[in-house]
Amino acid sequence: MDLFEKWESEIRGYCRAYPTVFASASNARQVDEQGRSYIDFFAGAGVLNFGHNNPHMKEALIDFIRSDGVAHSLDMSTTVKREFIGAFVDTILEPRQMNYKLQFMGPTGTNAVEAALKLARRVTGRTEVIAFTQGFHGMTLGSLACTANQVFRKAAGVPLNHVTHAPFETTSGCGMGCLNTLREALENSSSGFEQPAAFIIETIQAEGGVNIASTEWLLELQQLARDTGALLIVDDIQVGCGRTGSYFSFDNTGLEPDIICLAKGIGGFGTPLAMNLVKPEHDAHWQPGEHTGTFRGQGFSFVAGREALRYFEDDRLMQLTRERGEMIHERLQSLASRFPDAGFAVRGRGMIQALDVADGALAKTIARECFDTGLLVGPCGIGGRVIKLIPPLTIPDEDLETGLNRLEAAVIKIMEAA
Repeated sequence: MDLFEKWESEIRGYCRAYPTVFASASNARQVDEQGRSYIDFFAGAGVLNFGHNNPHMKEALIDFIRSDGVAHSLDMSTTVKREFIGAFVDTILEPRQMNYKLQFMGPTGTNAVEAALKLARRVTGRTEVIAFTQGFHGMTLGSLACTANQVFRKAAGVPLNHVTHAPFETTSGCGMGCLNTLREALENSSSGFEQPAAFIIETIQAEGGVNIASTEWLLELQQLARDTGALLIVDDIQVGCGRTGSYFSFDNTGLEPDIICLAKGIGGFGTPLAMNLVKPEHDAHWQPGEHTGTFRGQGFSFVAGREALRYFEDDRLMQLTRERGEMIHERLQSLASRFPDAGFAVRGRGMIQALDVADGALAKTIARECFDTGLLVGPCGIGGRVIKLIPPLTIPDEDLETGLNRLEAAVIKIMEAA
């Protein structure tokens, strides 16, 4: 570890929680250079929905490289981009009767959010955006303005303007009442509120603590956006691409976002890819080349991403994801009920599940005990009080069971020693 400590920036974070040097990985396992194997319930912060070194994607990428496939092409047309777009339309959009343009930008989720914000402001001619408490949307300045976490915001060094944060549905039991109050403010010409260009929302706040908005609340938010002439942007970057047991986190809700931001799992293999789905009438406001980026869709990601879409050609993986999600949820509920006075809470949908232990220091201690016993988990939420479980959707049953056993043992050990 000496070389990293001597030469790498102090900004590094995850390596402090996982103090070892990883050498290889397969599906839901990472192995360090000492040969110790860790079960991965973190999965690259939601990137690795289909596991480390997915064999189908690996073979496709090897074939692509051997055949001198076009790895980098800016936004030029290539065979692999055509294959990805065709598969996405056939597998995801047309079965849902969704009509969207596909916009590729830079390689990460924050680039998708930046492009969405820029377009919303262009379409409406307005500047203000409404985001929500506990939301996370990225680290570049526009996305960071929408992000609520003060630690991240204070690092900006400049004012983060043109974004107002309204209470998320689950904030302090806010529910529909706070959304009604927001409506009243926007409809009151003397409230001091500017009419927004967009509302940006995560249907499930992943980094914010796995907070889940109800369908009723989301539909009311959508109606508010329509009534005020604003666009509705859904950030599905961490909880999309199958994480909740359906491709989009909002499937079957009646939600029809103006822009959908996707990244992380869409690249399939951990290869970077970000894409916005944009309603055609909004996309028409772009001029060619007006929003650009050197890596706005590149060959490796299209190849792996196209392989990822094969998992959605039938419902087998999503059915398994839903079943496993229920099992994980029940295991966490059982663990929480073992300590009734601790104030634990369990939340989640599909294979994003969380144990809220109500204390950031306690969550950090539990996560370190998990690491010491060969399990990777990541705290999130206010003060890092929530232990989030996001294993690969393709995790073997044995690894899933062993990982849950290790988490349970860690929590019991720490709690009984307190």
